[in-house]
Amino acid sequence: MELESRLNATPGTVRPGGRTAKVRAAVLEATRNALAGDGFHALNLDRIAAAAGVGKTTVYRRWGSSTGLVADLLRDMAEQSLPAADTGSLDGDLRANARLVLDTLTDAHMGPVFAAVIAAAACDEECAAALRGFYATRLETWAAVAERGVARGEIPAGTDPVEVLRAVSAPLYYRFAVSREPLRPADADRAAAAALAAARAGAYAAGGTEPGRGGHGG
Repeated sequence: MELESRLNATPGTVRPGGRTAKVRAAVLEATRNALAGDGFHALNLDRIAAAAGVGKTTVYRRWGSSTGLVADLLRDMAEQSLPAADTGSLDGDLRANARLVLDTLTDAHMGPVFAAVIAAAACDEECAAALRGFYATRLETWAAVAERGVARGEIPAGTDPVEVLRAVSAPLYYRFAVSREPLRPADADRAAAAALAAARAGAYAAGGTEPGRGGHGG
């Protein structure tokens, strides 16, 4: 009965162990592979169950729909993501963040997964909410690098750390999802450098910069 109640829970509301954890891992791996291969609109719960070696009833009861699968996959990806870098400088940390985004989006497997998830989020609110949650988790984790930058005096006090990290990844996602341009290491380095320059100028500090004044207040 305990296993059954866990499987009936809303995706992401429990941290399953034992057989339940194995079932979830197998289903999410099958979901990831299906998204990479065929995209969101081809996602089918019966096929996912077969690929994962799990009963269809289990998949339908726990995840309920294709969007439920995608939402739980995003939660799992957020939980499993690597910790933020700590290179000793904000410049190094932001470059590491940009290169991580670049590596993910250009990966032969994960790139198509993110493309499929972004497409799903554009037309389904549950997927959109899950995608927001994924990025909120990642931004919160990486915000520490900007907070350390403030503490070291590299950027102004009052800088919004999350906005600094958004500025790093935004140009890369624009090329990936909007203009559909190739992504190169130089693009990642440029995005990090631009975000750092803007942060130093006070663009992400409370109230921004005053005309004629530098970001550090002189």
